[in-house]
Order: sequence, then C-alpha cells, then structure tokens
Amino acid sequence: MTIETGRRSGVGESVLRPDGTLKVTGEFAYASDLWLDGMLWGATLRSPHPSAWIRSVDIGPALAMPGVFAALTHRNVPGEKSYGLEHRDQPVLAVDEVRYQGEPVALVAADHPETARRAAAAIVVEYEPREAVVDPMRAAFDPDCPAVHPNGNLVRHQPVRVGDVGAAATGAEVVVTGEYEVGMQDQAFLGPESGLAVPAEDGGVDLYIATQWLHVDRDQIAPCLGLPPGKVRLSLAGVGGAFGAREDLSMQIHASMLALRTGRPVKMVYGREESFLGHVHRHPARMRYEHGATLDGRLVYVKAEIVLDGGAYRSSTPAVVGNAASLGVGPYEVADIEIDAYGVYTNNPPCGAMRGFGAVQACYAYESQMDRLAEACGLSPVEIRTRNAVSQGSRIATGQLIDTPAPLAEMLAEIAAMPLPEPVAVQADLRLLPGGVSQTTHGEGVRRGVGYAVGLKNICFSEGFDDYSTAQVRLESLAGEPHVLVHTAAAEVGQGLVTVQAQIARTELGVDRVTVAPADTTVGSAGSSSASRQSYVTGGAVKTACEAVRQRLDAMRAEHPGLSLDELLERFGPIEETREYRHRPTVPMDPVTGQGDTHTQLALCVHRAVVDVDVELGLVKVVELAAVQDVGKILNPLALEGQIHGGSAQGLGLALMEEIQVRDGRVLNPSFTDYLIPTILDMPPMRLSILENPDPHAPYGLRGAGEPPTLSSTPAVAAAVRAATGLPLTRVPIRPEDIALTPASIS
Repeated sequence: MTIETGRRSGVGESVLRPDGTLKVTGEFAYASDLWLDGMLWGATLRSPHPSAWIRSVDIGPALAMPGVFAALTHRNVPGEKSYGLEHRDQPVLAVDEVRYQGEPVALVAADHPETARRAAAAIVVEYEPREAVVDPMRAAFDPDCPAVHPNGNLVRHQPVRVGDVGAAATGAEVVVTGEYEVGMQDQAFLGPESGLAVPAEDGGVDLYIATQWLHVDRDQIAPCLGLPPGKVRLSLAGVGGAFGAREDLSMQIHASMLALRTGRPVKMVYGREESFLGHVHRHPARMRYEHGATLDGRLVYVKAEIVLDGGAYRSSTPAVVGNAASLGVGPYEVADIEIDAYGVYTNNPPCGAMRGFGAVQACYAYESQMDRLAEACGLSPVEIRTRNAVSQGSRIATGQLIDTPAPLAEMLAEIAAMPLPEPVAVQADLRLLPGGVSQTTHGEGVRRGVGYAVGLKNICFSEGFDDYSTAQVRLESLAGEPHVLVHTAAAEVGQGLVTVQAQIARTELGVDRVTVAPADTTVGSAGSSSASRQSYVTGGAVKTACEAVRQRLDAMRAEHPGLSLDELLERFGPIEETREYRHRPTVPMDPVTGQGDTHTQLALCVHRAVVDVDVELGLVKVVELAAVQDVGKILNPLALEGQIHGGSAQGLGLALMEEIQVRDGRVLNPSFTDYLIPTILDMPPMRLSILENPDPHAPYGLRGAGEPPTLSSTPAVAAAVRAATGLPLTRVPIRPEDIALTPASIS
C-alpha cells in the first residue's frame, strides 16, 4: 500500500489518517484479502493435546483426496526444524512430541480452503498423552515437576536487590501483604493471521504478511527454509491489529514451505478458533507482595515474588520477566527492595508480547498494595502515592537515575482535582446502569466507587538490545513539484505510524507532497512495532535522514542561489539519503542484583476510574475513566488520544472481562462469543490531560505513549470496584461471582 497526501500537516497537528477512510468504508486491503490467480490454500493440523508423544503420522488419507497438492510433516522442513523470537526452541512442525494444545503437526495445500481443511482433518496421528504441566508455581519451585523442555522449566529468574530488606523490615511501622493474580489476556485483534507466499524464479520466496517485525520474521524463516536471507523477501500486508501477538511467527514458514513444495502461490488464513490457538497471549501471573512503611505512609521496603507463566515456548518471556522485575515497585521511592521474578515453561498456551509487556502484571499488584497501605495508614489513595512519588533525580529499582522530567506528584494533583461525574438518576437511561438494557436494575443495589492508579512503563527495547531503525528518504521532482518518498520497514499495525512518518518529512523538508512507501525488507530493519518505540526510533530515523537530505539541499542552494527547489531537483536529480537511528545505549540487568541502566526512557500515566456496581448481581458499569499522561511532545493530538483511549480499553477489559479460560492445558473459550472484549457500550467517556515535558534524549522530545495507559487503567478500575464493594478482589479479571454479596451483607 502506497499512501500519498498533498496536504501540508506537520509535527504537532491532528493529521487525518490516510488509511482511515478506507478502513471505515471496508475498502482497505487486509492480508486476508490477498489473492493471486492459481493460488492454493494452506491449512494446519494442530494437536488436540497439551502434552503428548507422537507415535506416528499418516498423511496418506490427505494426499488421496482430490484437489490436494501437498501434505507435509517435520520430515519435509528444508532447513532448521526450530525457530523462535529470542531462542530457537519452537518446532516448525512437531517432531516426536507436542507441548501445547494447538501445536502444528502437519500442513496441507489444496485448491480450495474447505478441501484443505478436510484434508488436514483426514491426517491420522497416533498420540500418547502424558501428564501436562499446567501449574506455573509447581513448574517454578517443585523439583519433582516433569520437565517441559530437556533443560527444565525455568526460562529466567531475575532478582532485584537494593539495600537490606531484612534490616529495613525491623523499622517498618506498618506492613501490608497481598497475593495477586492476573489471568491470561488475549490481544484479540480482529484481523486473523493471514498471508500469501509466492515461489520465486530464483528459488526463493516472496511473502506478503501481516506482522510486526519484517526483518526478524525473515531471519527466523530463512534458516528453516534452507535459504539465504536475500532469497526470503517480505512485504507488509494490511494488518488488522496486533498488540504484540504478531511479533512471533504464525503461518509464515508453513505457507512458504507449501509454496516452495508445490511451485504455486499459497494463501493461509486462520479461522477465529485457530487464531486463539495459533498466537501468543499475555502471561498470566501470580504475585506475592509485602510493603513496609512508616506510620505517615513513607515506604521503607518492598518485597515481591512474581511468577509468569510463559507456556510451552520461550517467545519473549525473558524480556517480560526483565520488565516485571525492573518495574516491580512502580514509580515510587523506596530504599530497600527485594524482588524475585520468574518466567517458566508449562504446557499451557505459549505467552509472549502484549501491550504493557510484564509491566501490566506488576502494576496491578503494586498498585493494589498502595491502596492497602493507604487504608492501613489512614491516608487517601492519592496522598499515599504523592508522598512516595518519584521525580526527576529519583532512582528506580534497578538503580537507574530518572534524568528526565517525571512530574508524578503534579499529575496526581491534577487528576484528583478533576470533577467527578454526577450520580446516575434513578429514572436514568438504563444503558447508564450496570446490566444496561437487560434491565437487571433500576438503581437498587447499585453502589459507586472511585479508584486511582499509576503506571511506570519502559519505552523501546531494554537490557542492551541493539535497538535501531533505518529510513530512506528521497527528495525529487514529480510532475513539476517537489515530492518526498519515505521508505522504512516499520510495520503500520493500526497505530498511525504512516501518518507520523509523513508529518516528520513535511516538518523537516517543508514539502507538501509526501509518499510513504510500502514497508518491506528491501530497506534496512526498522525493528518491531512494539514497546511504544516506533515514533521514537523510526521517527528518529526519518528525521535524521531528512536532515541529511536538507544538508545536501542547502549545499546545492548555496552553490546555485538563483535556482528554485524544483529547478535544482530537475537539473541535478533526486537527493536520497539512508540513515540508521539508535537511542542511547542500555545494559542488561545484573543477574544477581538486577542493577543497571537497563531502560532507554520511562513513561508515566495516572488513571482515575469511577464505577457503579450492582452488588447483588456482581455487574459493573464503568462510568468514567480519567487519565493524565506525560508524552514529552505531542506529534499528532488526535492519534495520541486514540492511543490513550485504546490502551485504557484494553486495561478495562483485563480488569473486568477478558480472560482465556484454560483448564488442564486446554483453551475453553477460543471465540469472540465466549472471550469477551469491551464494546462501545462498555467504554465510558474519558477525560484526558496530556502533558508535554520534553525528553532531551528523544526526537522532538517525545515519550512513547501507546502502552502506559494499559498499565494503570486495570488497577484503577479494580480499585474502584473494591471501593464500591468493600471486597479485597485480588484477581483480575473480576468476575460477577467475585462481587455479588449475600442478602445479609447487603442489608
């Protein structure tokens, strides 16, 4: 998709998305819309067992079906048989065992999608089921627990040690402890995994795919196909949402194998159930926290144990553990810290990246603790946070100095001063009450609660990762007018990155007409569209490349002062520059103490939630969400507001309704009928205050903004429900049965 606009709209303006109208009208081409004459359809046979040995696989019945062109198993993998985002521990197709329900076992290509699905179902696999490891606590701490992988069940243990918690505990006047649990949330994007693999004349493959990271996909795919990276060419197809789930591979290798085997283009599109089984999810977490403080609410120490269930394969679990550990006390000053964060293998569905990435789970626990501490000290939720708030010059748990603005106390004061919504009248529109138009209440049994929460999120990749992006910018004359072409491999996944790249080019070069070329692997890597990093890193790359073009243009103007811009370009040809941009370096966490400058940038968001709760039926209506967020510099106000609304919606979903139900390693609700996400009727009005305190290390002073709202919205909603019900509510999502009070307690 090539997007062009002739309207001058630079950095800081609410530029309309060039793909927005197409998406609203249904004209936008998503990966599932791809089509080539003569293409075949691919389908995957998946394991019904969470843990089993494979004794035999018979593809004969599939090959015997009319219209079937290929049926493949692990024996047909041309190159390496395993891949992985950070560690190659995941089989392309199961070899002699399966480790989770839904693991791919065999592939089929046929001339019709239904034929392909029937053929896959006809493959006969003999399984020998075995004990599934489904309890992450057992996987982490029981030496007699079966090993999911030969090297055991521990993916990463990251301690954080600051000061002496044992000594500090003797001086604490108030101590609160709590055990917390976060369920498995799904990214729940609407566009299923899909793509089209086309065999090339040079023996390679061209893959059109919905993904978040073209180059890391290529670097996993090529070894498994037995091809050099240059023969695996990826182009970004229309992406229908991502939120982390498209960082890992899904059908990329499978479609490519089938295309190379048949010599025909092969399209694969997952159904909704297969999508739930075929991508990673947010790590479920079990956490135990202990906070010690003085009588006036000053933190003395924090002690925490965080266990993250990574499921069957590693994916990004090590980085998720690092985030949970390094951000595990939140944006608060505390002298003595003891954190142990663990990521473990189980036979549950694989977990990996999702918006917030380890910080979400920790935030729910430490913010729940801050509310408990406030109650124990006789302070308000805002006051307890204000007294312990970090500011510029504070240090986080890793010892890293906060050397940029961090006005948390001011943000708390601002949100506390915002007016609260009026109570819902008894005769109000039923849609404003818990239960809505189902008319479960007309106001009786409804109680209001208000809750606050703060989240601290790292921006960009951390712990020494070589995090960079590449941009190619070309200034030329087209049809007698100056024109800019921007080319990066950065994935537009719905966040508005295409718009921002064009805004930067207009700002830096002063040219109205800007085209953003389709993202592909013919240009250098732009990294992943995750970690709230693309505006920072790809934005920085586009800005730097534009500056290099401008320098050359200025030199040409100095030599030929009498020529206009268009005359210069017509006479001397296009000006093209390619630049890489890196943020300031980071270091890995010390494996024993967890210390180090591990993060590029830190971002804060504060939420206040107002809820009405029907305590008889356990139904919740979120009346309002308010948020104060510091974004450093607003690049596009309208798009930014959308990011804060969207992140808050996902946090609300985790608080009240979103959970993949897993029993004995099996997913019970792989559909949008049974996996609930917030709709327009569930999202309340939002009151926003967006602050601009520039980060001098970042392009334009910006601060990544997409993830922080996801952190603080969940504990804010949970806190509001606690305030309405008086119940401890230590697990999210909160279910109706967690809330509903007995008649005696209501009276």
